[in-house]
Amino acid sequence: MGAEPSRQPEAAPYHHPAAGWGAARSVTEFLVRERTLLDGPRAILKMNHENGGFDCPGCAWPDDTKGLHLDICENGIKHVTWEMTRKRVGREFFAAHTVTELSGWSDFALEDQGRLTEPMVYDEATDRYVPIDWQHAFDLFGASVRALDDPNRAAFYTSGRLGNEATFLYQLMARELGTNNLPDCSNMCHEASGRALQAALGTGKGTADLKDWEAADALFILGVNAASNAPRMLTALADATRRGARIVHVNPLVEAAATRTIVPHEFLDMALFKATRTSNLNLQVRIGGDMALLRGIAKAVLEQSAQDPKALDQQFVERHTTGFAAYRDLCERTPWEELERQSGLSREQILHAARIYREADRSIFSWCLGVTQHEHGVDAIREIVNVLLLRGNIGREGAGPSPVRGHSNVQGNRTCGIDHRPAPGFLDRLSAVCGIDAPREHGKDTVATIEAMARGEVKVFVGMGGNFALAAPDTDYTYRALRRCELTVHVSTKLNRSHLVHGRRALILPCLGRTEQDHQRGGLQATSVEDSMSMVHLSVGMKKKPASRHLLSEPAVIAGLARAALPDSATPWEWYVEDYDRIRDTMAEVLDGFEDFNRRVRLPLGFRIKQPARELVFLTPSGRAEFSAAPLPDVLPAPGTLVLGTMRSHDQWNTTIYSDNDRYRGVKNLRTLIFMNPDDMRARHLAEFDPVDITATARDGSTRSLHGYLAVPHDLPRGCAAGYMPEMNVLCAIGDYSTQSDQPIMKHLNVTVVPATQGATRPE
Repeated sequence: MGAEPSRQPEAAPYHHPAAGWGAARSVTEFLVRERTLLDGPRAILKMNHENGGFDCPGCAWPDDTKGLHLDICENGIKHVTWEMTRKRVGREFFAAHTVTELSGWSDFALEDQGRLTEPMVYDEATDRYVPIDWQHAFDLFGASVRALDDPNRAAFYTSGRLGNEATFLYQLMARELGTNNLPDCSNMCHEASGRALQAALGTGKGTADLKDWEAADALFILGVNAASNAPRMLTALADATRRGARIVHVNPLVEAAATRTIVPHEFLDMALFKATRTSNLNLQVRIGGDMALLRGIAKAVLEQSAQDPKALDQQFVERHTTGFAAYRDLCERTPWEELERQSGLSREQILHAARIYREADRSIFSWCLGVTQHEHGVDAIREIVNVLLLRGNIGREGAGPSPVRGHSNVQGNRTCGIDHRPAPGFLDRLSAVCGIDAPREHGKDTVATIEAMARGEVKVFVGMGGNFALAAPDTDYTYRALRRCELTVHVSTKLNRSHLVHGRRALILPCLGRTEQDHQRGGLQATSVEDSMSMVHLSVGMKKKPASRHLLSEPAVIAGLARAALPDSATPWEWYVEDYDRIRDTMAEVLDGFEDFNRRVRLPLGFRIKQPARELVFLTPSGRAEFSAAPLPDVLPAPGTLVLGTMRSHDQWNTTIYSDNDRYRGVKNLRTLIFMNPDDMRARHLAEFDPVDITATARDGSTRSLHGYLAVPHDLPRGCAAGYMPEMNVLCAIGDYSTQSDQPIMKHLNVTVVPATQGATRPE
C-alpha cells in the first residue's frame, strides 16, 4: 500500500507566498480526506488558547505573547486532524494482517489506518499482534525488567510528545530501576545546541523569548525551514518586516519562508492577497558552511571596530566575557579567501550580512538542525554565541541566541529529567525528595543504545511516543538491533514502523492524544508543556470521548509499568495518577525554576523558566560568558562527490508523512528523490527525473546505497544535494556521529550519485 495512487512526479518552482491561500486550500483538502470537517474547525478554536485550550502537538514555537486567538498553522492543523481521525485500528485489523504483510506497507499507509484502540502483544506463532489486557501487559513488562541481571540492560526512549508530568514519572521510573539509559529525540536533533550553550553561557537553552523577537532590530535565521518546521514563526517574521527590522536567512536552499508570506489569521491581507516580505538577505551557504560565514561576520565586525568604536561592545566584552583575545587573534589570522571557500559565499555577501549585524542595536540568532547535525555542530553554535558577544547581544531585550526546537515539549522533556548525563545536583534532589537512590553512572544516548542493542547488551527497549525505528540513523543496522531485544514496548497513538520492527516479544500500548480529555479520579486533568523559549503552560484536551474506552493517559501507562517493574516501590504511582497536581508538587521540589509550580502554571500564558544567562549570570567555570576559538572545519566535498543533507518535506511532520507532495519546493507525487544543483546534474549527464543510485561512504569506509531515486534540479550550491528523511536515514552509518555532540550527522553525508544501474526507468 502507498500514500496515494501511483501518479507521475512533477517538479516546478513555487512562486507563491508561504502560508496564505495555499495553506488554506491544503488544510481544507486534508480535513475532507480525513473526514474531520466538524472536529477540525473545533480544534482550531481551542488549539494554543491560554484558557482551557490544548497545546498543538506539532512544533514547539511559543504561543503569542498577547494570547492571540487562531495562533495556528497549516501543519499544526494537519497534525491535530491526523490525531483526531475517525479511523480505528483494533483487534479485527491485526487479526486480518500479519506483521510480515504489514512490513510491506508504506509508512503513510500504516499511520493512515487510524488510532490504536487497545493493548496488543506480538504472537510469534501466528506472526500477528493479538489483544492483551492492560494488567497482563504491565506484568509482561515487569517480569522482563525484573529478570534482567543489570538495570542498564533496559533503555527508555522519549519522543517530544510526552508532557512534563509524564516525563517526570518516566525518568523517575528509570532511575528507581537503577539506570540513566534515557535516550531521547534531542540526541538526534539539538544535543549540539544544549552542549554549546552550556559551555558558552552556563545554560543549555536559548535566552531570547518571543517578546525579544518583537523588539529585535535584526534576525538571523540559520538552517531553518520555518514554513514547514515552525510555521508560526512566519507571524514573527512578518511583524518584524513591518516594524523595520532586517531579516537574514542562511540556508543552502532558499525556502518559501525566506521570501514572503500571507499570515492566515490576518484576514484583510488574506482577502487582498497582500504578501509581506520575510527577508532582506538570503545567503545560500554550502552545506556545513555556516561556521565560516559566522566567523566572517565576526572578522568584519572586528576590522570595522578599528575605525568605529561602536562596532564592538568593548565594555560588555571586558565585564562579562573571557577568551576574547584568543578569538580576536583567530579571526585576524583566518584569511578571507578561506572564509569564502568554506562558506561558498563571496566576501561581499559576508560583508553585507556583517553590515546588517553591525547596524542593528539588538540582534537575535536563531537556528535549527541545518546547524546542529554536523560533526562541528557544537563549534558552529559556539560561533553564533561568539558573534553575539562581540556586540553585547546577551542579557538584554531584543537580543540573544534562540534555537528552534522542532517538536512540542522536546525541551520540556530535557528540563524535567530526560537526560542520559544528568547533573549531580539534580540527582541529589531527586533522591532526597522521592526517596530513591538515583544512579550516578552516565547512561546511553540514542546511538549508544542502538549499538548496545546490536551487541545484545540492551534487552528491553521502551519507546515513549515517536517512531524510533524510522527516526534513527543507519536504518538496516537499527532494525537488526531492535530485533535482538527480548522485549520492545511502544506507547503510541497510531500504528507505525516501530511496531513492526520488534523484539522477540513486543507490546503496543495505546494512549490518549493531546486533543482528548484526560479524566482521572481527581477529575479532568491538565498537563504542562515547555515551548522552545522556556515558557511553561497547561494543555487541556477538548474531545470528551477518546478514540477508545481502552486508552490510558501517558502518566497512567507509566505508573502501570513502574508498579509492575517495582512492586515494592514506596513511590505513590497510583496516587500521582489520581491528580496531576500531586506530580507537579513533587516536581516543584526537584526541578530548578519550577517553584510554586501549580500556581504559576495556571497564570495566563503560564510562566517562563528562569534563565540565569539572560540576567548576565553565567554558570560557567569562569563565571563569565566564554568565547571559543575552534578551528574552521573543512566542509568541501571531495572531487566527484556531493555533500547531502536530509530534511523533511512540507507535507510531513517528523516521520509522519501526510502525502508524497512538497508544495513549497514544487514537488508532487514523489519522495524518492534527490535535489541537485543543475550544473552537478549536467556534469553527471543527468536530466530531470533520471533515476540515480546514491552511495554514501562512512568514516570507516563502509558504504550504504539507495537505488532508483529520481534526480530533481533545484537551486542550491554546487557540490550540495538534499533529500527526505526518514527514507535517506539508511545512508547515515551508525558510527557517523559528531564527536562533539554524539548526534548523527544527518546533514553532512558524503555521497556519490550515478545513473541508476538496477533497472530503474525514467518516468514518461
